[in-house]
Amino acid sequence: MSNLISMDERSAKALARGSVLRDRRYAIRYPFAADVELINLESGCRAEGVTSDLSMGGCFVCTSRPLPVKSRIGMGVEFIDLDATNHQALSRWLDQLRRNR
Repeated sequence: MSNLISMDERSAKALARGSVLRDRRYAIRYPFAADVELINLESGCRAEGVTSDLSMGGCFVCTSRPLPVKSRIGMGVEFIDLDATNHQALSRWLDQLRRNR
């Protein structure tokens, strides 16, 4: 999926701008395990891990080497600017998870 940003990184930027943060969990999350490779688009730093909770808005990634900012073992990742192909794939996965619930 394109343009992933860690929630910690987004939170740090928002705090730097002086905005108040609130919980952004606006979508139902489903248990979902898949291997993932994350790439920080600014630094090129890479991390590998496994997803746990998945929603249309993002997922949680368990990793031993998280992307920076202040994350340790895992991190929340928000999906932004998904192209049509990735959006459709994510929708299909979530539809299947809803049916299997």
